[in-house]
Amino acid sequence: MTVRIGVIGGGQLARMMIAPAVELGLDLRVLAEDEGMAAQLAATAVGDYRDLDTVRAFAADVDVITFDHEHVPQDVLRALVADGVQVHPGPDALQYAQDKLVMRARLAELGVPQPEWAAVCDAAELQAFIDENGGAAVVKTPRGGYDGKGVRVVRAGSEAEDWFSTLSDGDALLAEELVSFTRELAQQVARRPSGDIVAYPLVETVQRDGVCAEVIAPAPGTTDRHVLVAERIGRQIAEGLGVTGMLAVELFETDDERILVNELAMRPHNSGHWSQEGAVTGQFEQHLRAVADLPLGSTRPRAPWSVMVNILGGPTEGALEDRFTQALAEHPEAKVHTYGKAPRPGRKVGHVNVTGDDLDDVVYTARAAADEFL
Repeated sequence: MTVRIGVIGGGQLARMMIAPAVELGLDLRVLAEDEGMAAQLAATAVGDYRDLDTVRAFAADVDVITFDHEHVPQDVLRALVADGVQVHPGPDALQYAQDKLVMRARLAELGVPQPEWAAVCDAAELQAFIDENGGAAVVKTPRGGYDGKGVRVVRAGSEAEDWFSTLSDGDALLAEELVSFTRELAQQVARRPSGDIVAYPLVETVQRDGVCAEVIAPAPGTTDRHVLVAERIGRQIAEGLGVTGMLAVELFETDDERILVNELAMRPHNSGHWSQEGAVTGQFEQHLRAVADLPLGSTRPRAPWSVMVNILGGPTEGALEDRFTQALAEHPEAKVHTYGKAPRPGRKVGHVNVTGDDLDDVVYTARAAADEFL
C-alpha cells in the first residue's frame, strides 16, 4: 500500500520533497496557507495550520504528518498524537526547535557544548549577563525567529527594552554570549522512528546579513577531531531529543578550536541543499525515508566538493524565467533550483548547486550561475 505523507507548510522545502516522493512511490500531500510554492505542484489543501479542525481534517487522509516549518502549535500537535496520528518529528522533539530557551535548557541537561546563556526578564538581568560575559551579548526572542530575525547584538541591557516591553508575565528573552568564532558549520543527521541514524558530512556555512548565502561540503580544512565531534553532537541531539526525520545542527567553530551548538532545525535545512546533487541520498529524499520509517539511504558524497549558493532577492529588472534560461545556457554544469517565489530584496527565491574536483572552480561556477539572477 502506498504511504501517504502529509506536509504541513507549503514553502520551498515542501516543494522540494515532491520529486523524491514521486521517485519513492510515496503519495505526498501538502497543507498550505495559500496557493503558493508547493501548491503549484502537489495535491494541496489550503488552510490555517494553527486551526485544529483544519489540521485534523488534513491528517485524516494521510498516514504520517511532517513539516515544512516548525510553527505548528504544541496543542495542535499533541491533539493529533492523541488521535493516533503518526507525527514526525513529534511534539516532544519539536518543542526544542520551537523555543530556544527550552532548547538551551535541554541541551545543557544532555551535556552538549553550547555558548553561555541565560533567560532574562528585564534590562537589569540582561545587563548583569553582559557584565559577566565580556561586555556584549546576543539577545534572541525564544520563538519565531529565523534568517536573522528576532536576533540582535547588544552592549547594554537597555538596547532590548522594546522587546522586554512586549513580554507577557513569566516570559523571558534568551541572552547568549557573543561567541568569538572563526566560521559557522552545520551537521545534519537523519533518524527514523526505529532508531537508525545516518550522518552527512560536516559543512561550512557562510552567512550574510543573518541569511545563509553559501554552503561548502565538506567543510574545508576541518580536522578529523572536529568531524568526529560534530557528528557525535548531531547523533547525541537526535537521540536525546527523540528527533525523527532530518535534523540540522548549526554550529560555531571558535577561535580556540571548540565546537558549540548555535541552533537546531528539525526538517530539511538550507545547509543541506547541496546534497540534492552532491550526495547519494539528498536530504529531501532522506527526510521522507525517515518519517515513513523506510531504510535510510547512503550519505556518501558523489564528488570531492559540492557548493550551494542561494539566489537572494532575484532580478531587479527582467523576468525570473528569463534569468533562469540565461543561467542554464551560460553554466550547463550548474543545477539551478527555483522556488516559484516573486523576487523581493533578501528573499530566498532559489539556489544553485555545483559539484566537482577543484574547490576554487566549483565555488566560482556556483557564484557565477547565481549571479545571473541578480
